[in-house]
Amino acid sequence: MVGCKERVSDKKVHEKKVEFNQELAQELQEMVQIDQLAASNAFPPEKYSHLSQEEWESFKDSIFRNHQKRAEKILDKYGFVGYDLAGKEGSRNFWLIVQHSDHNPAFQNEVLEKMEIEVKKENADSRSFGLLLDRVKLNTGEKQIYGTQVAYDTETGKAYPRTLADSAHVNQRRKFIGLEPLEIYLNRMSEMHFEMNKKVYLKKGIRGPKLYKVSEVPAGNSI
Repeated sequence: MVGCKERVSDKKVHEKKVEFNQELAQELQEMVQIDQLAASNAFPPEKYSHLSQEEWESFKDSIFRNHQKRAEKILDKYGFVGYDLAGKEGSRNFWLIVQHSDHNPAFQNEVLEKMEIEVKKENADSRSFGLLLDRVKLNTGEKQIYGTQVAYDTETGKAYPRTLADSAHVNQRRKFIGLEPLEIYLNRMSEMHFEMNKKVYLKKGIRGPKLYKVSEVPAGNSI
């Protein structure tokens, strides 16, 4: 778990000022537009309706792999893309591309290590760090820490965390990096999943996902 409450200002660290890179921010925005199209569609959208399911899956894989190669070059040149380099949106866009580089967990882990440095400087999002950490853990055969990676019970529409370490204290860990309680997160994911697959669930007679009882007040965004 990253020590997000540690402030670089408490250390007498002098670093070279990073200039905002508009060109990089724009490139990342364009990459994410197609990345999100591929990530959010299990079946070819209308624009790609001429593709078979197999062709669509191959096309999506090529997007993720090509983006990962470009992201690797960006990482080598700049390290993790922080707020100072490309703004909050640009930083998140870079992170999203890394999230979808599951074919290369070694690269994801390399990004994770450099992202932790920026999180400690408050130059990257601690919540996104938690999501990437969970992704890397699962992709390397370990248990996730924050429960951000989920699967779904297709009979109830209910989301549940994939293999999770020390589930009894997961909300304490989540709160530490600014994430809401797991039950609230799972309910949100359940509702999103239901809406995306509404026709299928309605055919089964399911008019809404089964949700978790929430007993804890959501954690704030500040750390």
